Amino acid sequence: MSEQDQFRELIEAYALGSLDEQERVMLESHLTAGCADCAKALAEARWVTSQLAYLAPAAQPSDMLRARLLRTVRADAAAQPVRPSKPAVPVWLWAGIAALFLFTAYTTWDAWKLQRQVNEVKKRAAEELKLREQLQEQLAVAKREARIVMDPRSKKIILPPHSPDMPQLEAMWHPELGLCVMGQKVPMPGKNKVLQLWLIPKTGGKPMPSQMTWPDADGKLNILVENPPEVMAETKALAISEEPLGGSLQPTSTPMWVGGVS
Repeated sequence: MSEQDQFRELIEAYALGSLDEQERVMLESHLTAGCADCAKALAEARWVTSQLAYLAPAAQPSDMLRARLLRTVRADAAAQPVRPSKPAVPVWLWAGIAALFLFTAYTTWDAWKLQRQVNEVKKRAAEELKLREQLQEQLAVAKREARIVMDPRSKKIILPPHSPDMPQLEAMWHPELGLCVMGQKVPMPGKNKVLQLWLIPKTGGKPMPSQMTWPDADGKLNILVENPPEVMAETKALAISEEPLGGSLQPTSTPMWVGGVS
């Protein structure tokens, strides 16, 4: 038998997938070498093989073919690598993940707690700074009022009340430091009302609006005007009336206190 005929015999079995490893390698090497006749024969054999299920009557394969098929199946089964099953995640790894999660959660909570404490400290510091500034402003006002009251150049002005059941007020006007109006047991103005100071000029013009204020909870009244709109020599009298919140450009009610500047 020639080598060509030997390969022709193997082609049909190759088309059926029943060659053993050695024969299959030998035939594939021959086909790779470029044998046109064997390649054509293989194409025909594959076509015939694909049509066997439709053309051939039901029949048992020959013993030789069956043996070849069994050898092929066993060889393929032996060649298949056994894939190891994936190992389960070890318990220690789960424990590590849980510990990491707890550590992250605790760190986040601790950082949030620390940030909250920092914010509270900042808030208290801001409140203390604001309170200190207010105290400094009050101290500066008190010092200025004390200088106005104690300075011999200050002029004393008495403001008697319009109603006999109201307390008398007293003012001290310094030519350089300003005007200070003081009183005790002054009733709180009505709802949405404020006490407003007026400077009445000697020329008979309209009263000049000045500071607005309220007495404190104990009825103590202090009005400090650092830069009065009128000079003392040109002012005829001081007056205080009850006005709407925000003040008025002209008195809207009868003055509750009026005192002449002599």
